[in-house]
Amino acid sequence: MPDSGGVLYIVATPIGNLADISQRALDILKSVDLVAAEDTRHSQKLLAHYGINQQMMALHEHNERERANEIINRVQSGQSVALISDAGTPLISDPGYFLVRMAHDASIRIVPIPGASAMVTALSAAGLPTDRFWFEGFLPAKAIARARRLTALRQQSATMVFYEAPHRLLETVSAICEIFGASRRISLLRELTKTYETVMQKSCEELCAFIEQNPEQQKGESVLVVEGNVRQAEPNVAEVDVTRLLSALLRSMSVKEAARTAAELTGHSKNSLYQQALALADDKS
Repeated sequence: MPDSGGVLYIVATPIGNLADISQRALDILKSVDLVAAEDTRHSQKLLAHYGINQQMMALHEHNERERANEIINRVQSGQSVALISDAGTPLISDPGYFLVRMAHDASIRIVPIPGASAMVTALSAAGLPTDRFWFEGFLPAKAIARARRLTALRQQSATMVFYEAPHRLLETVSAICEIFGASRRISLLRELTKTYETVMQKSCEELCAFIEQNPEQQKGESVLVVEGNVRQAEPNVAEVDVTRLLSALLRSMSVKEAARTAAELTGHSKNSLYQQALALADDKS
């Protein structure tokens, strides 16, 4: 229940199934003075389902800076405000960061009310390592920018989590397949907690084919959980002492052959390895 002083509550709401809301969240939503929602029309359905009739204010990416000042003023005057997003935990690929930062700057009490999150829900069912993960959220919409971002993530060893809109799902999976490799494991978690939920793991190549053959998979919101670069995550020969490697190769190879082989094994520049091998060979002569 809200305190007597002003409080900003960050309230998680369901990502699909309306039953996935905590009793604590319902108590807060019933008791605050104002509910700040990403889309008031969308959130009104949730509140109406539970018989909650509260004053609402729209707070989204286009008006957050303007509305944040008003909310801060209301909380400072003693009112309590609940921030919610369209689905899941606020601020996770949703508006609210600017408001929460302002609340910290104003020494306002901030109380998170935990609950559903598409990211955590997807990770729990993806069947990929969860000890380390990288949350990317939405990739750029344009193909060139998307490819550039995926290229930057190609060597990421942690499991990666992406959100994607239905009309870009096949394009994004195809781009991941092309840049990360056809054999990279990827999990599709679509319409989580809803009637036509999809939870599956395949190789990138297999998932592309599945989506192409099943157009209904290109409907609704999706989370893609992608295997990290396993070869980067594990100890490999690229991490050995290059000098020792070249010295061993030079016992049975020419300088040129040793440099070329070391480059293939380590990924280091062949030219720089050639110079190192040449110096080692001169030392031994």
